[in-house]
Amino acid sequence: MSGAQFRLRTRLRLAAAIALAIALLGGLLGLLVYTGVYDIGADAPHSEPVAWVIAAIRDRSIAVRANAIVVPRDLNNPLRIAKGAGLYAEMCSECHLAPGMKRTEISQGLYPPAPVLSDTPARPPQEQFWIIKHGVKLTAMAAWGRTHSDDLIWDLVGFTQNLPSLSPEQYSALVKSAPADHEAMMRDAVGQ
Repeated sequence: MSGAQFRLRTRLRLAAAIALAIALLGGLLGLLVYTGVYDIGADAPHSEPVAWVIAAIRDRSIAVRANAIVVPRDLNNPLRIAKGAGLYAEMCSECHLAPGMKRTEISQGLYPPAPVLSDTPARPPQEQFWIIKHGVKLTAMAAWGRTHSDDLIWDLVGFTQNLPSLSPEQYSALVKSAPADHEAMMRDAVGQ
């Protein structure tokens, strides 16, 4: 047997082994799906390896997609932060809580649990904007970009960037300084 024939035969065996491995993995995956063996209940946490893979995919996906987002210069504008506080109180606090707020029934039932944003260092503003606008699959995080303008989302980002440093009293004061209701915030955003 010549060297060329030997290399060809070796490549064919390798290709056959790879094809067999792919077929076996596909069959195993199909069996797992068909039997329903993996518990997807929100009260049954993922195994550590599955949770790690999901978190890694989520975090890299967000970082890559948020990379080119330009943060507005007025992100720390007090009016923007006040409007963001009002939006947060109405749309976010049930899941992400607020300074001094006890866990709600909704927040206790979520899996994966929503991060408590007042206790967590803020993600970069570009990532927060992307998450709020597009949501996150397989979590309860809604895609608010379908119903809210980019300006309103930036208001919310401006507020959440400051949230970890707020006391319960400061949080309450900011919420009270927000426009009276959600509809007023939406009207104000149109006039910006």
